[in-house]
Amino acid sequence: MNANTDLSRRRLLRLLGATPMLPIGAGSVAAMLSACGGGDDSPASTTPPTQTTPTVTLAGVSFSSMAAPSLADAAAMATTTVGSTMTVNFSDSSKLDFKLSYKPFFITGDAVSNGSGGTIVAGGYYDINNKPIIDTTVAGSERQFFSDSPDGTSLLTVPNASVAGVKGNPVFAVVQFEYTTFAQDAKTDMYGKLPSPIAVLTLDQDKTSGKLSLVKYHNVDTSGVNGLWITCGASLSPWGTHLSSEEYEPNAFTAASDAQFKAYSKNLYGDETKANPYNYGHLPEITVNPDGTASIKKHYCMGRISHELVQVMGDNRTVLMGDDATNSGYFVFVADKEKDLSSGSLYVAKVGAGFSLDPAAAAAPLTWIKLGSATSDEIRALAASTKATDIMDVKTADPQDATYSKVTSNGRVEWIKLKQGMEKAAAFLETHRYAALVGASMGFTKMEGTTVNLKDKIAYSALANCNGSMVAGSSTNVPGNGISIPKALTAGAVMMLNLKGGQKDLAGGTINSEWMPVDTKALLVGEDIAADALGNTANPDKIASPDNLKFSEKMRTLFIGEDSGNHVNNFLWAYNVDTKTLTRVLSTPSGAESTGLHAVDDINGWTYIMSNFQHPGDWSSSLHAKVKDTLDPLVKANYKNKFGAAVGYLTADLSQFKLAKA
Repeated sequence: MNANTDLSRRRLLRLLGATPMLPIGAGSVAAMLSACGGGDDSPASTTPPTQTTPTVTLAGVSFSSMAAPSLADAAAMATTTVGSTMTVNFSDSSKLDFKLSYKPFFITGDAVSNGSGGTIVAGGYYDINNKPIIDTTVAGSERQFFSDSPDGTSLLTVPNASVAGVKGNPVFAVVQFEYTTFAQDAKTDMYGKLPSPIAVLTLDQDKTSGKLSLVKYHNVDTSGVNGLWITCGASLSPWGTHLSSEEYEPNAFTAASDAQFKAYSKNLYGDETKANPYNYGHLPEITVNPDGTASIKKHYCMGRISHELVQVMGDNRTVLMGDDATNSGYFVFVADKEKDLSSGSLYVAKVGAGFSLDPAAAAAPLTWIKLGSATSDEIRALAASTKATDIMDVKTADPQDATYSKVTSNGRVEWIKLKQGMEKAAAFLETHRYAALVGASMGFTKMEGTTVNLKDKIAYSALANCNGSMVAGSSTNVPGNGISIPKALTAGAVMMLNLKGGQKDLAGGTINSEWMPVDTKALLVGEDIAADALGNTANPDKIASPDNLKFSEKMRTLFIGEDSGNHVNNFLWAYNVDTKTLTRVLSTPSGAESTGLHAVDDINGWTYIMSNFQHPGDWSSSLHAKVKDTLDPLVKANYKNKFGAAVGYLTADLSQFKLAKA
């Protein structure tokens, strides 16, 4: 190691000594190393001015694996626990180790700053007139409803941002709230009965340490898009907008008599008949303004499916979409223009021979059926003017009529007949039924998050559970559709899909994308087990029910958040795609789901991993039988009697360093 490199490391250590609390700063550490190379920081240097300092660059990032918490430390099971160390390796064989920890911005239900001298309820619900929706189930304790289920989160910056109270760099987080489980009487089921709120958090990024602090909470006005329906996973578009989701699209044929949808309409509009089911099941996009407010629009042309986490590919046009349903499929939208999702073409996959959950097996090929092309405006107009019965007839029993076709979609066997000239309406408003009708492979279960590895042109897709419609012999399995496994794998799998250009749809039309999935194979699979001593019914040292997925290009790491009914605590995992190493990074409170995952490689030189959780202490009588009595009072004490949940991120402290070469 020459003198200049030694001096640059001494300068780095002085900087680190002044900032003991760091976010995950792989990018910033690498930048500091490369920026410290000249020796101009110390007059003691005797290195000749003409000598060039070797450039020290980021070589890789790895994570140590934490043990799963147990009843030996019940407190750790009842909160977010992090026991992992992130190691940043450099090109000269040196490294820096960072001990990870979790920092919440708030627990839902907290009174937080509204940026105008007042406060607002974090995760609070609002009606179509932006008035708080009040929970009256406990007489004398009326309060605004707030969510226990924060989900998709995007961390971003906006040019020329300026928000009062920010002393460092203004950074924004868009956070959506999927649902709330119960009213405060702990008996009244509220799932899907309230319009999902979405908020912009203005965060103050400390210029020295990268630490994030909440300055302002802004509730986004969603009245212009008829409110939001069960917003689940989300992603950040390459152009800096938050791509939300509306999953489990309401059944337009039964909505008028459906108690859940009627309650949703009542809470949103004050009228249980006013909400139109065709306004839900689309993809909302949120654009943050420089002052920490935001605008929102819904894209009606991307298919009305059970939208989960979507991923825009490297062309800024191709979108792979999670479809969190029973009898779900691979859907891809190809926009007409870059960075504009308001018009384009919708495709659905047929799965070829050889589909398997064995990671050693060959990939199964994918081909594509074009469902149609449309603009958001024309489908929105159809949604406003079209009834379900205008599009197709649907029977739940065999009508013994050859003009009807038997299909399986959304976990139901139905017989449908398309009305003349209604192909476009069917493709974009009754997407699941229409895809099944035209022969797509509608056989996946719980297809959750998607993400992309741009360097290798590989997409990843999570199957939370591989059961039901995926299993040969099941009542909802469709023989010959390419998706048929011999037995269920409740613990689920992460699939990988190779991306290529030059593809044609099955009608011979050219697909205008260089990022179409051409095959699918298993990358990581869980393992179902007999219940262990703690109650786990899936191997706790492997993934179980993968849900949120995010890939970090700089860290070459696939992050995986669980939504498991078979791990007593759900986990956040890191999988290095080069070393093939899977490590447990974080454990959520028992009974909670890991949500809000977002890996951000560089914001003003700092790297972040965003992480939330939902519904702590949501006990299963079988899974949590051995831990509930011990953990329930702890979870209640931590999270507002189980009505609150956290929105936050992983931070890191420098725990040790090594300057010598290995």
